[in-house]
Amino acid sequence: MAYLIEIRVMLGLKLPTDPRWVNLAEKSLEDILTDHAYCEQKAATSCITLIQSFPDKDELVTQLAPIVTEEWGHFRLVLNELRKRGLALGRQRKDEYVNALMAFERKGGSREERLLERLLVCALIEARSCERFRLLSLHISEEALKDFYHGFMVSEAGHYRLFIDLANRYADPARVKKRWQEYLDYESEVMTMLSLRGDRMH
Repeated sequence: MAYLIEIRVMLGLKLPTDPRWVNLAEKSLEDILTDHAYCEQKAATSCITLIQSFPDKDELVTQLAPIVTEEWGHFRLVLNELRKRGLALGRQRKDEYVNALMAFERKGGSREERLLERLLVCALIEARSCERFRLLSLHISEEALKDFYHGFMVSEAGHYRLFIDLANRYADPARVKKRWQEYLDYESEVMTMLSLRGDRMH
């Protein structure tokens, strides 16, 4: 219960990850590192897409441009970790979690409404990633990997906060809060429906 409260305070997530996930991930290290690498690649791509779609939002462009570089740097870090261990970067797999969140996005509407939806989806992905990196940093058996994932946890927490701040910058904060709670409720349902898999970051 204390862990759940802590997660709610930090990130707002309604449902914590099943603690068994860390053990499953550790047993599927090549797969989890591969999935992690592609998560970083997709995060960079999402920021690029936001910049291309909303070039007139100066603060968004200014804030997300360095995140693109950071996320590609993270991709290289994970790739190096795979190679250091004699493991191979596997194929990119379908991300059921992200696809489910994207299905919840409101389609159509004004340009500003579409921006809000995209920012909140990005914030939620970063929040769940942060929570899972935290679990790995605390409970994976190898000390080097604990340090490895602690760094990612800190980074994802900052990215989560940035996307929320941008949402509040470009939309009414009361509206952001209401829609964010709807996303959090929906995400908890998604987490309940998805099977627990050690070869996926989400």
